[in-house]
Amino acid sequence: MRVAIGSDHAGYDLKSHLVATLERLGHEVADLGTHSTEPVDYPPVCAAVGRAVVEGRADRGIVLGGSGQGEQMSANKVPGVRAALCNELYTARLSRAHNDANVLAMGGRVVALGLADEILELWLTTPFDGGRHQRRVDQLGELERTGGHLPYDEDTTPHDTEAAVT
Repeated sequence: MRVAIGSDHAGYDLKSHLVATLERLGHEVADLGTHSTEPVDYPPVCAAVGRAVVEGRADRGIVLGGSGQGEQMSANKVPGVRAALCNELYTARLSRAHNDANVLAMGGRVVALGLADEILELWLTTPFDGGRHQRRVDQLGELERTGGHLPYDEDTTPHDTEAAVT
């Protein structure tokens, strides 16, 4: 798999570790920076990762910072990106299975290296479930195309009849 990865200075050490992990797992890695712990603004780096995914130069993207929150927000400003902040395994799995996330965000000041490896491997190997979740992913794209407008009528909007999340 082709993976674009980027971080700010606070995520640099985690990025360096994950680049080695990705290469060990046989993935093709495009490291889009930063390349040191010198302070740098994260929005341009995260947008570059998002564009690499949306433009087809990468299959998935990873953005890293101190908490991962600003990085996720920045990546999600690129139309077509579905970035998910996953600092533990449950959200990593569901971000792929239910939301077809194409960019993973993590916090280098939040997640230890061993857990980061587990999150990464789970996120890369979890397939999208499709089905009822495809309708919702399609609606995310529609929100981008319409500037945040989706019709909503409590009486006519489809509701799930399935049981709780498994």
